[in-house]
Amino acid sequence: MRVYLEKVMTDYIEHISNPDDLITSYSETRAGFISIALEKNKRATPYIEEARVLNDRIKNLKSSDELLGLTDIRRGLIAASGVSEKAIKHLGEEGCVDSIREFIKNFLKPSGDNFKEELIFRFLLNRGDSFGGSMRNIVGAIAQKKLSLSITSSLNLAYIEFYWLSNNVGRWISSKKSGVEIEMDGLKGLSWKTQKNEYRTLLFNIKVPFIGNNIDIILLKTFYNQNLQEAIKKPENYIALGELKGGIDPAGADEHWKTAKTAIDRIKTSFAKEDYNPYVFFIGAAIESKMATEIYENLKSGYINNAGNLTKPEHIISVVKWLLYI
Repeated sequence: MRVYLEKVMTDYIEHISNPDDLITSYSETRAGFISIALEKNKRATPYIEEARVLNDRIKNLKSSDELLGLTDIRRGLIAASGVSEKAIKHLGEEGCVDSIREFIKNFLKPSGDNFKEELIFRFLLNRGDSFGGSMRNIVGAIAQKKLSLSITSSLNLAYIEFYWLSNNVGRWISSKKSGVEIEMDGLKGLSWKTQKNEYRTLLFNIKVPFIGNNIDIILLKTFYNQNLQEAIKKPENYIALGELKGGIDPAGADEHWKTAKTAIDRIKTSFAKEDYNPYVFFIGAAIESKMATEIYENLKSGYINNAGNLTKPEHIISVVKWLLYI
């Protein structure tokens, strides 16, 4: 028998009455770019501090040959020589030292008395390359953080205890644990019991076994202390699945929606094979006119059950309310 979840009153109609309501305005796009820039500067601070420490350690050196004797800055020298964190594991200590020797021989010695500046410049260049790689995930992290903050705020206001999964610690922590601040950066999941005593667990970026791909957001009718690895294998445990696209650049808006729509189609097809029909939703930051029309048509037809623009607080509040009460 095909199972349909009961429709709730708080759906997209509460915040979307026409396609224009979904479109990201110029001011919202501008604010989005600024928030990403601020986050980049915030995350770049440790790299700048490392460069300052490195500069202090080498300021009294007379020759680049002395560098190999400074074991307390070995990691900085490895970075300056162009060896990545991943490559360090393969090279081992001996290989890394050889890389530093070659770096000194080919780049620092030819710089003569300017070897210190050359070292710092190359350190920043190579660390910047590494930093750039990590920044590719920053947009998604900001989007996830914004949604998580809205969910936890709603739960707190309702006096509902919840548990959050720390990516750093790797365990679930109660919201009522004193002296522990919720780590919004890297938060992997949230779990709570509704006012109707129903269990809920929301997880980010999870590979759903019978779909075969990662889904940005899944909402399960299970609790955090149950075997979640087993729970995600059973279609009947799913309440909702969603795609979250935090990219703010209007030029990439259509591509974000195409990627999300492909994922949504895959979700619908996979669950149909299992004779089950959970809720499906989409949240995006960059939504242009044509894209907004397509999303609205999908909402009206019931192909997707909810949607929202990440740059509009009223949308996120409404979608979160819907997620908490379905």
